[in-house]
Amino acid sequence: METGNSSFVTNPNNMSIVERIQAPTPKFFKTLRTIGLALAALGGSILASPVAIPAAIVTLAGYVALAGGVMTAVSQTAVDTNQ
Repeated sequence: METGNSSFVTNPNNMSIVERIQAPTPKFFKTLRTIGLALAALGGSILASPVAIPAAIVTLAGYVALAGGVMTAVSQTAVDTNQ
């Protein structure tokens, strides 16, 4: 597995997780990552709210935070092989 002068391998099938995260991310997945971060923050802020909130909203906030975290993690591991 040759890396050359860059910090990532050009073949995404042979990359480790660390190399994938450090590699350039395509524009579409950068947008998805930002949306995922926003959803995770929204869900987390509702879960951490000190006021009494109905159980359905708290449950929904947990799902939104989970979906945002998964979206962010998956988007971060996408690799732009054109660079």
